Amino acid sequence: MISEPELAGEFDAIETREIVGGIDREPTEARQPWMWALGGALAASVLWAAAVFQFGLGDMRPDARGYRITKDSCRSVRLTSLGASIAPRDPANVIDSGLLAHPALDQIQCSIPLRLEADAKKQEESGRFTNYTVHVTVALHSKDDPGAEFEALRRVTGMGVVSESNVKTVPYLGDRAYMIARGADSTELRVLDGAAVLTLALSVITYYASGAADDIDDRPDDTLDLSSYQAAMINDMRDVMSSLKQ
Repeated sequence: MISEPELAGEFDAIETREIVGGIDREPTEARQPWMWALGGALAASVLWAAAVFQFGLGDMRPDARGYRITKDSCRSVRLTSLGASIAPRDPANVIDSGLLAHPALDQIQCSIPLRLEADAKKQEESGRFTNYTVHVTVALHSKDDPGAEFEALRRVTGMGVVSESNVKTVPYLGDRAYMIARGADSTELRVLDGAAVLTLALSVITYYASGAADDIDDRPDDTLDLSSYQAAMINDMRDVMSSLKQ
């Protein structure tokens, strides 16, 4: 016969083994979800690093869209549509600012007069002369996306801040485009296309020869309406954009 102390010892041993076994199993089962989570995080990090290395997902520079400007870019601006609507460009008198080449920004500015040979005699007889000039600016950003600044400055011109009613959206041209009436004698087309900001402005100056302006108050209002040339400006802007792409 087994004595009570011996029976108590057996139960104690059994309970001890079960408790010890339970303790051994519980941490093992509790650790498994953490191990899976840690493994998943490590795998995701490896995949992200591989994607950044292969596809450049970490590169936040603006998209150049193939644009390239050089010191000769102004000479390549043809202005075919404005030339047909007003007068051909005068290649002999093209003025450019020179090329600004900087790691953050490349920029060039062009001033291109239109030659009014057909009206030269008429203007000389009347003593009233009209000169049209096209101004082209191309800025190619390399570091920062110019989109936010482009939108913020859409009403700002070289003549000051114009009203919202003077700014019209031009669809299907670059990422965003605006036609900006800067005054009765100047209109500007401004385009954002990736990293490039392009402007094409048409301005007109009317002046009179000495003595011809004496009776100016008696003349009818002959202010020129530049809005009739907006379609030609859009066509020539498309041509400029195409010519500057590699």
